[in-house]
Amino acid sequence: MMRQTKRIVDLKLRVKELPAEPGVYLMKSNQDKIIYVGKAKDLRSRVRSYFQDKKHISAKTQYLVGQIHQIDYLITKTEVEAFLLEASLIKKHRPKYNIRLKDDKAYPYIRLSAADEFPRFYLYRKVKPDGAYYFGPYTSGLHVRETIKFLNRTFQIRDCTDGFMKSRKRPCLTYQIGRCTAPCVDLVTKKSYGADVEQALDFLKGRDKKVLKELNAKMKEASKAERFEAAAKLRDSIKSIDAILEKQIVVSQKMELDQDVIAYFGDERGTLVETLHIRAGRVIGSRAQFLPRINCNSADEDPKEWLTSFLNQYYSENVVPDQIILPVDLTDDIYKLMRDVFKERKQTRAHFIHALDREQKKLMAMAEKNAKSHFADHVNRQTNTSRLLEEIQSKLHLRETPIRMECFDISNFQGDESVASQVVFEDGAPKREDYRRYKIKTVVGANDFASMKEVLTRRFKHTEYDDPQLVVIDGGKGQLGMALQALKELGREDIQCVGMAKAKSEGTFQDKEVSYSEERFFLPGRSNPVLFHASSEAIKILIQLRDEAHRFAITYHRKLRDEKMFQSELDGISGLGEKRKIALLKHFGSVELIAGANIDEIASVSGMNKKLAELVKAELERGELEKNGVVSDSLE
Repeated sequence: MMRQTKRIVDLKLRVKELPAEPGVYLMKSNQDKIIYVGKAKDLRSRVRSYFQDKKHISAKTQYLVGQIHQIDYLITKTEVEAFLLEASLIKKHRPKYNIRLKDDKAYPYIRLSAADEFPRFYLYRKVKPDGAYYFGPYTSGLHVRETIKFLNRTFQIRDCTDGFMKSRKRPCLTYQIGRCTAPCVDLVTKKSYGADVEQALDFLKGRDKKVLKELNAKMKEASKAERFEAAAKLRDSIKSIDAILEKQIVVSQKMELDQDVIAYFGDERGTLVETLHIRAGRVIGSRAQFLPRINCNSADEDPKEWLTSFLNQYYSENVVPDQIILPVDLTDDIYKLMRDVFKERKQTRAHFIHALDREQKKLMAMAEKNAKSHFADHVNRQTNTSRLLEEIQSKLHLRETPIRMECFDISNFQGDESVASQVVFEDGAPKREDYRRYKIKTVVGANDFASMKEVLTRRFKHTEYDDPQLVVIDGGKGQLGMALQALKELGREDIQCVGMAKAKSEGTFQDKEVSYSEERFFLPGRSNPVLFHASSEAIKILIQLRDEAHRFAITYHRKLRDEKMFQSELDGISGLGEKRKIALLKHFGSVELIAGANIDEIASVSGMNKKLAELVKAELERGELEKNGVVSDSLE
C-alpha cells in the first residue's frame, strides 16, 4: 500500500514537470511498455486530470492510473500535429488501453493510374497522395476484382501490366475477342482511349444516365453507318450496365457526393462501430469495428473522446469522403480540428454532419440496423470462442483465459538454414500481423533445443508486444524444458508454457469408453501428458495454431533454401543482373534446366546475348564440376 501511494505521489510530481503545450503523452507500465497514448492541447492540464480525487474520475480511469508507472511526452507545434502523432503511435505501439482498430487486412480500393499514358484500373489496399484516383473502400477484394473486370470488359480498358504492355509487338487475345482496343501496339489513339476511361470513371462516380445516353448514341450511330458488329458490342455493354445496376442498393438517384455514415451499438460487452460507404447514392459496402473496452451506454464514456479517436485512426489510411454523417454532435471545435487533420494528411476537407434531416436519418437508421445485427453476430461468436478458451484454460491449468496464444516451431534440413516461426492467435483466431520469422544465429547444426532457447530469448526481449497467456512449444518434455530455462534466464517465469506433441503410435492413451485425441500436452512439473477428448472443439484451435506454426516455418525455410540455391548458382556472373537472372529462371523454370540448355537457347532469352550466354554456360558447368569434386583447368 505504501509503495502504491509513493508511486502516485511520484507521478503527480512528474505531472508538474510537463509543459503547458500541445503534444502527446505516453503512459507506461512497470515493464516500460506503453499502455496508453493520449493527445492534448495542454499536456500538463490534460494529464493532471487523471490524478483528481477519485469521486471526480471514472472507475475505468482509476484502473488505468493503477497501471501507470511512468509518463513520457512529446511536444508538437500544434494540436493538429498532436492528433497526427497520436494515430501513428497507437498504430506502432498498440497500447493496451487505447481504442485500436483491428483488421486482418487493409481495405480494398479501385485505383486508376491517371499518370499513365494509357491508364488502367487495379485493386489497391493502401491509399497514397500520388495523384491517382481511388474508389472505395469496398467490402471485399472479390467485389473489387469483379467490378474491375466489368469496367475493362464494358469500356475496353486494358488489364495488362505496364511491363507486359511495353513488351508486346502484336495484340494479345483480349483484343482479338473485342475486350481491349490494343493501346500496346498503337491501334487506338490516346484521345479515344481516354474517352473510354472517362466513361468508366463516370460509371464509378454514379453518372449512370450520362454513360447510358452516350453508349446509346454511339450504338445508333454505328447501326446507321452499318457497323453492325460495333453496334452489337455497344448493345452488350448497355445490357451489362443495366444488369449490374439492378444488383446495387441505391439510396439516392440525385446524390453525387461520396458519403460515410457512422453508427454504433453496444453494451457492457463492448461497442460495435459500423461505417456505411455510400458513393454517389449507391451503397458499395460497409465495415464493422468492435471496440471491446468501450460501453457506449455508460455515462463514463464520452463520444467526444472515443468516437473522435476512432475517426482519427479510421481515416488515417482511408479515403475521406465528401460527407461524414454521425449519430451524435461532436461540436464545431472537434469538426474543425478533424478537418485540419485531414488537410494536413492531404485528404479531403470533409463536411461533418450530425444526422438531422429526413434523408440523413434514413441513412443513419440503415447504418444502425447493420450495427445492431453485426454486434449480435460478434458477441455470439465471442461467447462460443470464450467457452472454448475457458476449456483450454481448465485443461491446461492456466492462471488466465488464453486470449493471446503464441506457438513456436523450429525448421531445418539436415542442420542447414535453421529457422523458427512465431504464430499468434488472439481470441482463437490468427493474428497474422504479429507473426514473426527468425533465422537462427547462435546455433550450428541441427539443435532444436538450443534454437528454441535462442528464439524465445529474442522474442521476450521485445516488450512492445502484448504478453501471451499461453506459449505452445512444438515438441515434448525436452523442448518444453529448454523453453522454461530460457524464460527463467529472462526473468519471465510468469509466462505459462506447454509442450504439444503427437502420440508415438495410434491407440496410445486410448480408453475403451472415451476416445482421446492423438495430441499430448506436457505441463511443467507434471509427468503424464494432458489429453483432450477427440470430439473437443477446443483442441481444434490448438491444432490449428500448431499447424500454422509448421506451415509458416517450413515456408520460410524453403524460401531461404531457394534463395541460397539461386544465389550460389547465378550470383556473381559478370554482366548477369537481377532482371536477366529472373528472365532466365522464368524462361527455363530452374537453374538445372538452364545448365542443360545450349548456348543459342540461353542467348534467345530477353536481355541475353551470345557472349553472355557462353559465360553463363561456362560458369554453370564449372559449378557442377566443383560439386562433384572435379576442377577443370580449362575453366579456371
